Amino acid sequence: MTKADLIDEVSRAVELGRKDSEIIVETILDSIVKALRSDDKIEIRGFGSFRTRQRNARIGRNPKTGEQVQVPAKKVPYFKPSKELKDLVNGTHRTEAAPAPTSG
Repeated sequence: MTKADLIDEVSRAVELGRKDSEIIVETILDSIVKALRSDDKIEIRGFGSFRTRQRNARIGRNPKTGEQVQVPAKKVPYFKPSKELKDLVNGTHRTEAAPAPTSG
């Protein structure tokens, strides 16, 4: 799914024009980026959480020449899916209304 597909999906779901839906999607994505830039954690219940992780400086290797290259320390975005999202993706999620299986 591309950003354009997501905008179209939002447009259909909330029955808004494409331009308004684009503003909604852009605002959400911009908010996530701003929070990550300021080292905040974003948690969306039932979906997952976004945060940054610090990577230490290291010595890498240029795969073309084999030459050693200094790779600086940096922050990288990280997404951790919720258990509910994992279950939904794997088709193992039960709704709260469904009774638990009984033994015997």
